[in-house]
Amino acid sequence: MSDSPTKMWSGRFREPLNKTFEEWQRSFPFDWRLLPQEVAASKAHARAIAAAGILTDAELATMLDGLDKVLAQTTLTPAVVAEAPEAEDIHHFTELLLTRIIGDLALKLHTGRSRNEQIATDMRLFVREAIDATLYGLREWRSSLIDLAESAGEAVMPSYTHLQRAEPVLVAHWLLTYLSQLERDSTRLVDARKRMNLCPLGSGAIAGATLALDRTIAARALGFDAPTPNSMDATSDRDFALEFTQAIATLGIHISRFAEELTLYSTAEFGFLDLPEAFSTGSSAMPQKKNPDLTELIRGKSGRLLGAATTLATLIKGLPLAYNKDLQEGQEPVFDAADTIAGMLSVLPPFTASLKFRFDRMKLAAETGYLNAMAAATYLSNKGVPFRKAHEYIGNAVRLGLETNRELQHLTLDELHNICPEFGEDFYASITLEATLDCHDVIGGTARHRVRQALADARKRLEAEAGKV
Repeated sequence: MSDSPTKMWSGRFREPLNKTFEEWQRSFPFDWRLLPQEVAASKAHARAIAAAGILTDAELATMLDGLDKVLAQTTLTPAVVAEAPEAEDIHHFTELLLTRIIGDLALKLHTGRSRNEQIATDMRLFVREAIDATLYGLREWRSSLIDLAESAGEAVMPSYTHLQRAEPVLVAHWLLTYLSQLERDSTRLVDARKRMNLCPLGSGAIAGATLALDRTIAARALGFDAPTPNSMDATSDRDFALEFTQAIATLGIHISRFAEELTLYSTAEFGFLDLPEAFSTGSSAMPQKKNPDLTELIRGKSGRLLGAATTLATLIKGLPLAYNKDLQEGQEPVFDAADTIAGMLSVLPPFTASLKFRFDRMKLAAETGYLNAMAAATYLSNKGVPFRKAHEYIGNAVRLGLETNRELQHLTLDELHNICPEFGEDFYASITLEATLDCHDVIGGTARHRVRQALADARKRLEAEAGKV
């Protein structure tokens, strides 16, 4: 790119850098991907220094055009690193290329600016875009989950506690569980975006710019709500990156739990669904196998998200104010988290849309194993039996059923009377599958009309969010 290896800071030094150290300490091999953010921030800063009288109108126009050409002339792939072996970081690369395009005028761009505030700004812009992309992906996946829940209708499945069958629920109710989790994930990301949307430009290296810059110019140009209120905090703060990776890590946990359940439910032991072949692979040794690669990979990739958040927290916790080069190590975990969640959310909507449940198997599992025991205890409670006693009586009935290989609904009324005289003929109607579902007639319960309403509400919330974008 350039014959001159001059550093942005070399004036004070007499000795050249050790070559091995020079290559090892470069951030350009990974921060090259911040070029769009670096160009945007540089254009905003150019407008601010023009307003301060550093650039004429003609010089500003030339500078802005040159920065546009920097972006247009650069292929954003890792290969760009080989094209600029002298570039120390994305800021140096941009300055070198801008100088080649517009000449020495490019050297005015760094007036009143420090790389400390530049990287803080670039990373905020990157994280903000990553949040927006993640929110879009979440909306797409939530839409697929709602579609799947609606298509399930009133299909029934067993729910589990301690991985033991508990009570019957609607399949839609189970899927709505994940919608609730994803809605919380979305709000966490929205909140994080709101907190981080302040502009560091004008903070200088640590104490603020040495020019009387109007910081609101750059903030407005970049879509920030306002300038950051403290220059030391602005240049050293990485809370925004930590919040992003932590929110993404929590999202990853939710995705992993979903993947785990689908992996379990697709086994022959459960048999609740057939995994779509388009998202599965086979075994090189066993011809009969259909492996759940997508769900297994998602479980694994959630660990990378947790690792990114942990790396950032560990990196930041012991740093004195303000900027330290340790923070350079915080870029790659953010990039990895953004890339990983983008990949996961690219496959989850079509995968979810192609899921096929075996509703007959799910219903059979929900009708056996005494999943109506809670409804049975509620029946006795409604007859005036104290719940603790009702619980005991139904436990006795379950034990009788286990000993005679019968479900509760198959015990005779005489047998039930021997346990508790409050049993009546209406008991059997109170423990049918439909009655068991509808006895949970509370907001958030699995009663059929409650689930229908919950689905409609989830759809409305999703549409409202999409309408705000």
